Amino acid sequence: MNDPRWDAALKAAREAAAAAAEVILHYWRRGVEVEIKSDATPVTIADREAEQAIRAVLAPALPGAAIYGEEFGLDGERDGLLWLVDPLDGTKSFVRRTPFFSTQIALMYRGELVLGVSSAPVYGETMWASAGGGAWLDGSRVEVAPTAQMAQAALSIGNVKTLTGDARWDALGALIRDSNRIRGYGDFCHYHLLARGGLDLVIESDVNILDIAPLAVIVREAGGVFTDLHGQPLSLETRSVLAGTPAIHAQALRRLAL
Repeated sequence: MNDPRWDAALKAAREAAAAAAEVILHYWRRGVEVEIKSDATPVTIADREAEQAIRAVLAPALPGAAIYGEEFGLDGERDGLLWLVDPLDGTKSFVRRTPFFSTQIALMYRGELVLGVSSAPVYGETMWASAGGGAWLDGSRVEVAPTAQMAQAALSIGNVKTLTGDARWDALGALIRDSNRIRGYGDFCHYHLLARGGLDLVIESDVNILDIAPLAVIVREAGGVFTDLHGQPLSLETRSVLAGTPAIHAQALRRLAL
């Protein structure tokens, strides 16, 4: 059952994502200079202005809610209502002129993710979901595939550098050999595909909660399972992902739990 508490907040999140899209598309057409942050990742004026546009919409929409953004950090307390914002997830793609970047906006309430919007304006997709309200792609409801056998499963891996350094790498290799096919769509894209039935499992070992929070709500509301690689629920400290159809997620979790 849809929880009506989040209807207005979801509307605001979608409006904020649309405002960010205007900024991002402006700089996509114009081009930007790139700076390197202290963590060696790139940032542009598009990232910063998109987050400012998002904050301008979210702040008045839900008074008292804190906002934690990729570019401007935490404004408020983490423990109650908390917006999670990555204004331009995939800046490396953005600056290299590939369309695999997106705006990610989620709302967390007392540690639980309750809604999410994933907007990829150049790629041409916007997905959203709220607790109990289903998952939606540009106005049409979506669901994960019914895939239950690994031999029929399509897998996608994203950032897996950490995974290559331990015993799970061999387990992943065996998983790939037993699957139907392997891809590496990455970023928002493979989660969108999972939620609408185009993939059956996504594996990542090196992420940030701001990258994946909205996508977790979307995949879950589409009928999928979204945890970290240990099968644990997401938190602000989450750094890995195992997401899939219920049956395929369960099989992968058993095989990767070394």
